[in-house]
Amino acid sequence: MRGLLLLLGVFSLWTASTQEDSVLRLTKGTFHSALSKHQQLLVLFHVPRTEEDLRVIQVFEGTVTQLQGSEVKLAIVDVTEEKELVKELNATEPPNIRLYLSGDKHNPVPCPVPQTPVSLLTWLKRRAGSPADLVFELDQSEASDELQVVGLFKDLNSEFVQLFHSAAIDLPDIVFSLTQNDDIITKYGVTPDVVLLLRQSKLVQALQVDPETSKEDLVFFITVYEMDPVTEYSGQTATRILSSPVLNHVLLFANKSAADFEELYSAFNSAAEDFRMEIVFVLVNTDDPRNGRLMEYFRVRPLDAPHVRLVNLTDHVTYHLPTDTLDATTIKTFCRSYLDGEAKPKLQSQPAPDGWEQQPVKELVGATLEKVAFHPNKTVFVLFYLPYGKESSSLFPLWEELAMTFEDQEDVVIARIDASANDIDLMMQQSYPWLCLFPALYSERVVLYSGKKELKDLVQFIHQEMDGAKVYRQKVTLIPHGAVSPSGEEALLNLFQEDEERRRYMEALRAEEDRLENETRDEL
Repeated sequence: MRGLLLLLGVFSLWTASTQEDSVLRLTKGTFHSALSKHQQLLVLFHVPRTEEDLRVIQVFEGTVTQLQGSEVKLAIVDVTEEKELVKELNATEPPNIRLYLSGDKHNPVPCPVPQTPVSLLTWLKRRAGSPADLVFELDQSEASDELQVVGLFKDLNSEFVQLFHSAAIDLPDIVFSLTQNDDIITKYGVTPDVVLLLRQSKLVQALQVDPETSKEDLVFFITVYEMDPVTEYSGQTATRILSSPVLNHVLLFANKSAADFEELYSAFNSAAEDFRMEIVFVLVNTDDPRNGRLMEYFRVRPLDAPHVRLVNLTDHVTYHLPTDTLDATTIKTFCRSYLDGEAKPKLQSQPAPDGWEQQPVKELVGATLEKVAFHPNKTVFVLFYLPYGKESSSLFPLWEELAMTFEDQEDVVIARIDASANDIDLMMQQSYPWLCLFPALYSERVVLYSGKKELKDLVQFIHQEMDGAKVYRQKVTLIPHGAVSPSGEEALLNLFQEDEERRRYMEALRAEEDRLENETRDEL
């Protein structure tokens, strides 16, 4: 509260304004006149209707009154409408908020994305001020849930203090203060020159500053420890998570109402403490419908929980924790294997193994699944498994027996696919393993087997589905009138139509492939 009053006091001289109380909407024709008119022109280059930019515009509009009479004028440029201006100003890439000084359009000062009007005012004040503005005595009775950054230095004119002030400019949403209070040294058992991170007057972490410490190092340190060891994903925390300088993120998809959630969260939090400067730990509540889009992106269903994924925000390659056991040791081992370059990424498709077509059980991958499974003249039975799952691995011998049973039937394919290493474009409302049969039809139909896991039952199921597919493939005119109910007859008609449309599609596809092959041959 005291910090807010101080800011309002600093800007009280700006209240006698004669300028228009609004944010400028600039175009190519008005930008240069505004640049020459205003000593400081703070411009947001925005994309209309994006959530982040709309929020920043609200911050701008909420700051206008406090800036009246000052040298600062706020403005926005629509990058979709002013493409020539954006190109001229080289504003096609971030930063999206830039401060132009004294009419110079070539050397703007990047502005961090403000979360509130106060943070924008703080940034302007700190940028125009000096380290001395951060000096005041800490009142330990003002215990705050927000992070406080305290610089404790021997000499307030040292280069370390300049470094501290530079970091404060880049982080306007965080409270910074400088002090030489001996009580602070005694209370926290530290020695100058040091930066302390406090929350509710308790020491979160300390960084001893030396000549090798850069501003980037200090900003990185503060930004990492501003977040809790585990941050729950939400609309309020998404920006903070995605703007973290740590680009490795591990996500725990878990149902917070599950009986074992507290134990699971404790293990995840324990692992997070060991990787604070290397990996961001994020909790995603699968029971919250607002997280549906994020879960869809990672192809995680509520029934898959608990589930752990790791992603790098630079290349967006994801890694899947290959185990059903989610204790602290397992999570730590997984994170360490990723950092050591030993973890295997979860790809859209693994490479097809050599000789897979000659094996009794065909080992499919993402790239071969659809081609094999939807073959119109073959009945294909696929085991979707997790290599680390006990229930999945227990089915491997049975699947080998099943393949040997049908080894002399070329129209039957027994196959399996690692669901943890390949993207599967099927959504079944049950956990792995899946036993899915793809009938010999031109339509893309899937039958999920839920019977006994015995050889004779699986063989019987396959024969039943093969007989059913043969019926579907017959011409509808060969079915005697009244042999099926009206509703059943309508269903059969739909199936025949679907089968015929799929057959025509496949024939057209093969004809196009033949045409392209002939064209290539002619060119050669």
